Amino acid sequence: MGVYFNPANDGFKEIVNGNYVDKTGLISLMNDRINTTDKLVCISRPRRFGKSFAADMLCAYYSCACDSRALFDGLEIADCESFKSHLNKYNVISLDMAAAISALKRKEKSIHSLVDFITAGIREEIVSEYPELKEVLDISDCIKKCVDITKREFVFVIDEWDAVIREAKEDNDTQQSYLDLLREWFKNRNFTPKVVAAAYMTGILPIKKDGSESAVSDFEEFTILDPGPFTRFTGFTEQEVLTLSEKYGRDSSLIKKWYDGYDFDTIGAIYNPYSVMEAVKSGDYSSHWRKTSAAENLITYINMDEEGLQADILKLLSGEHLRVNTRNFKNDFESFSSKEDVLTLLIHLGYLSYDKNSQTVRIPNEEVKQEFTDILDNPKHTKLIKLISMSEKLLSDTLAGNEKAVAKAIENVRESNYAPQYYNNEQALRYAVKFAYIVCVDRFMKIEELPTGKGLADVVFVPKKNTAYPAIIIELKWDKDENGAMDQINDRKYETALSGYVGEIVKVGISYDADKKIHSCKIEKVHM
Repeated sequence: MGVYFNPANDGFKEIVNGNYVDKTGLISLMNDRINTTDKLVCISRPRRFGKSFAADMLCAYYSCACDSRALFDGLEIADCESFKSHLNKYNVISLDMAAAISALKRKEKSIHSLVDFITAGIREEIVSEYPELKEVLDISDCIKKCVDITKREFVFVIDEWDAVIREAKEDNDTQQSYLDLLREWFKNRNFTPKVVAAAYMTGILPIKKDGSESAVSDFEEFTILDPGPFTRFTGFTEQEVLTLSEKYGRDSSLIKKWYDGYDFDTIGAIYNPYSVMEAVKSGDYSSHWRKTSAAENLITYINMDEEGLQADILKLLSGEHLRVNTRNFKNDFESFSSKEDVLTLLIHLGYLSYDKNSQTVRIPNEEVKQEFTDILDNPKHTKLIKLISMSEKLLSDTLAGNEKAVAKAIENVRESNYAPQYYNNEQALRYAVKFAYIVCVDRFMKIEELPTGKGLADVVFVPKKNTAYPAIIIELKWDKDENGAMDQINDRKYETALSGYVGEIVKVGISYDADKKIHSCKIEKVHM
């Protein structure tokens, strides 16, 4: 049993022996593709979305070097018709490209030698098992001869296949030699039909559109934009999270708030699996993202401020959805021609969630929102700093009951590029108010249209734990005065909707007179 050739099932055994969420149904999808024209599959996902776990699972299932029946007994795949037909029936080549690059660096070798390093390792392990192939020096010939000897085709499992493209982005020779190897395996009429039963590759970004990665263009792609039949295996489903929450005695509503947000029509909610497991094991509902994938890339892209990107980030932080054209993205980390390219990259990195039907993006959950709000402290963001400063003063004036200052602050936002171009209804007013209170995003839980039993409060800010802020209830009126807004808060007793809340509540009525084009404000306070 080797590292590259016919690995053991130890990796998957460790996973199953832990708190495993059954994703073996993915194997059935791959079984259906074996020795068909759909046998080449490329899955792109953000970091920490279970790509390596899936790779270990497939190796354990297909590798003829081990007996994995007991590992899969009781799991979903064991009930599938194809289970026994393909279980441990293939030669497997398993490559973790990120690990291979790390091994080279540890040995102080240049990435330029990566292809030789990998192919030498594969060949050495094949020859160790089949010494009669010692004289076959070419790696592809060695693999073909192995098929002749064993009468077994190969399943290729390549984890983070695009790590080489990212790491050697300035080294065209290394990229080309790597792509030539993949072309030799997966785009070769004298090799692919005879040798390859199936191939499963994972990556962070989709295959580039400019043809430079044509070596893998025959792969059918399933990206985070449209995972297709692999959607259920993109992350944890709602039911899987509920089961984990019950098992560990955790609060499923907090897990949803922090780690949910990647929604798909066919499945519904999809959660970040790594962060969910960290939360249920530790009981720590916070950002586990930063511990595994630093936000330097995010900061770099936002610093670009392509076509007002920073203003769009603020809109996203306020809870808005933005329409994004993902079709022109070149599928790399460098070729940005518009802010939509940057936003599309952020989708692939997991920082934004994409709705295919509306073609809009949003910040998926509290964990990712925390990464964005941390960026607001960066002194390079002069536009953001100006708005944050204005918003800080607005919050202070609101809590102090300074009605004229609050009305003026809303007016300033109205005149900025953060408000809708067409300021013509109450929805536009709400849009402006949310931006004006942008500093509240990391200090309060914002609820829009809070059900009260006697209507809906427009915007409610409930302070997060361990803060000294009061709750804030905001009612908005278009072409009515501020007293009417306050009367509605009081008459309908909106504060009673904050069940269990103890402390001060600041009630804010904001109105806009379309004829006079002025805002007005009324503030009252009450203790609960």
